Amino acid sequence: MSRVYSPPIRNTVKPHMRLAPGRVAVVQVLLGLLLLALLSRAIYLQVVQQDFLLNQGEARFRRALVLEANRGVITDRNGEPLAISTPVQSIWASPVDMSPVPAAKLAALSRLLELPQAELQQKFADKKREFVYLKRQISPQLAQQVMALGIPGIAKQQEYRRYYPAGEMLSHVIGFTGVDGKGQEGLELTREKMLAGKAGSRTVLKDRRGHIIEDVAAIEPPRDGQTLALSIDKRIQYLAFRELSAATEAFKAKAGGVVVLDAQTGEVLALANTPSYNPNNRAVLEPEMRRNRAVVDMFEPGSTMKPFTVAMGIDAGRITPDTWFDTRPYMIGPATVRDSHPNPSLTVSGIIQKSSNVGSSKIAAMFSPEQMWTFYRQSGFGISPQSGFPGESSGRLRDWQGWRPIEQATMSFGYGVTVSLLQLARAYTIFTHGGALLPLSFTKLAVPNPGRQVVKEDTARKMRQMMIAVTEEGGTAVRAQVLGYHVAGKSGTARKLVGGRYASDKHIGLFVGFAPATNPRLIVAVMIDEPSIGGYYGGTVSGPAFSNIMAGSLRILGVEPDAPSNNTLIPEQQISEVREET
Repeated sequence: MSRVYSPPIRNTVKPHMRLAPGRVAVVQVLLGLLLLALLSRAIYLQVVQQDFLLNQGEARFRRALVLEANRGVITDRNGEPLAISTPVQSIWASPVDMSPVPAAKLAALSRLLELPQAELQQKFADKKREFVYLKRQISPQLAQQVMALGIPGIAKQQEYRRYYPAGEMLSHVIGFTGVDGKGQEGLELTREKMLAGKAGSRTVLKDRRGHIIEDVAAIEPPRDGQTLALSIDKRIQYLAFRELSAATEAFKAKAGGVVVLDAQTGEVLALANTPSYNPNNRAVLEPEMRRNRAVVDMFEPGSTMKPFTVAMGIDAGRITPDTWFDTRPYMIGPATVRDSHPNPSLTVSGIIQKSSNVGSSKIAAMFSPEQMWTFYRQSGFGISPQSGFPGESSGRLRDWQGWRPIEQATMSFGYGVTVSLLQLARAYTIFTHGGALLPLSFTKLAVPNPGRQVVKEDTARKMRQMMIAVTEEGGTAVRAQVLGYHVAGKSGTARKLVGGRYASDKHIGLFVGFAPATNPRLIVAVMIDEPSIGGYYGGTVSGPAFSNIMAGSLRILGVEPDAPSNNTLIPEQQISEVREET
């Protein structure tokens, strides 16, 4: 057996390639220091900087989501919805979490949201921002299409958009909300705290694609807003708006207003203005359309003030309905007080029926300026009606110490004092509620306020009886009659001040009345501003609208007639209207 020869193993490392012992030590030291540095850094990050790093990580992926509260529903007195909130979606982005969006997806996003690509890129460019809206209040279907693009950093959230079923006929009462859901006008603004509720919150962790990974805190649920039940009756509101619009159009008037009150509670059953606007579509919205004229506009009420002058005299015991007055023209200083259709003499009842300026001014002269001012103030003139409505007017009643005799005379028939239509309608509750001035309410009352006594109940009864004659043959507002009911009220016509002077071609026509006159249920006040054709006297332009609104409203409420069954309206061709001094 032969043996295999194995040569001896030789050292193949050349001498010049060997490390000197000193160099090996240096390398070992450097490696040790590097390992020590890495270990120290790891300890520093894991122990010393742990909380900071965790917070930084959560800051990049932790998000606090707002859970929107559902805004409270607004209803009429019968539960009919007048303002409701419908769920919609809003698309937002977090630029800090986004990478450049591919061109194809950017084009698709631009098309879906109807936004220019340049605008989207500008929103994405600020990498310091964590939240920016791309499009608000879009349909859930459209939001789903956007999310299907799968663009990291883009998300959706639920919001609510306000919808107004009554549209333009109630826009001045309800108002509207902005895109952020906060009230901007009307009761949406004044009842913001009640309607808005309180938003909730949810804190979550999200991945880079915007998907929720987990909740990191307890969810705080939203608290929805409360339901607001108004005093408005939607049926009467519709009727009032329709008839006011028709009257404004028929007389080619600049504007108009109407107020319907419950004569026994002071609740506002209807309030409308023309022109109006649709709160569901505010793309074109002029300031004049938004103006709630019945609440904020001031005007001189003309002859609709005469019942208060007469009531002051009767309540003080200085006159009776049968007291006679010389009603021929007479002088107060250099000024002449006259009636447009003079009568040599009239009783107090005749002064109301024929709308005599002379008679009214002579009754006012029985009182000192302070006494008359006090009575007007007690009737609600010159002070806010405190309805709670934004921007409501208090009217203007100058301090009595500055009155001249001719000014006291003109104030007795409605010049020199200004009112709002809502304020004037409220004042007539003195005649319908036993002499007490009722507070106004835009919300449905569980327990009505009895009001504040201004005149005796017997005075109010006598005024009701006298004011019926205004709508009967020979009165100034026969067109305000309602078949089957006794109607009491007063017409008024006033020239408008333009540049400090009374214009001869600009008037306001008014009628304020109530029915059934023997047991009042409703007060209706109608104002037509600057009628340009067909007349301008209050009985002519406002009387017919009053009649239609009152007749329809009484039927809606099922109010029993108080007039004889054979009661008939005066035919149009037989109407001989008594014109009022303007």
